[in-house]
Amino acid sequence: MQELLQQAQAMQEQLFAAQRELAEAEVKGTAGGGLVTATVNGQGEVTGLAIDPKAIDPDDPADTAETIADLVLAAIRDAAREAAELQQEKMGPLAAGLGGGGGIPGLGGGGAPGGGLPGGFPGLGGGA
Repeated sequence: MQELLQQAQAMQEQLFAAQRELAEAEVKGTAGGGLVTATVNGQGEVTGLAIDPKAIDPDDPADTAETIADLVLAAIRDAAREAAELQQEKMGPLAAGLGGGGGIPGLGGGGAPGGGLPGGFPGLGGGA
C-alpha cells in the first residue's frame, strides 16, 4: 500500500511539473505567409498578437479589416493546434499512465493532438 501511495505521489509531482512547463511554454501560429502571428502559452491562452503593417491597405479599410480578422483567427487556430500538440507531448504519457486521464481534471481524456481544440481552448471554438 505504501508503495502505491509513493507511486501516486510521484505521478502527481510529474503532473504538476508538466502543467508548469505548459504554463511557461510559448508557441506561435502564423497566417497569411507571416502577416499575422499569434502567440499562445502551452495551456492555449493567447499571450500575444502581431500584425505586419503590410497587411493593411489604407485604400480599402473595410476589406482590410475583414482580411485581418480572418488572418487573426487563422493564426490563433494555428497556434492553438501547436499548443494542443505540446499538451499531448507533455501530458499524454502521464494520462496513459493513469488509465487515459479520464478522472484527471484538465487532461480532457488524453485524446489525440488537436482533439481537444473545441473545448480545450476557451474562446477559440472549432478546430484548425
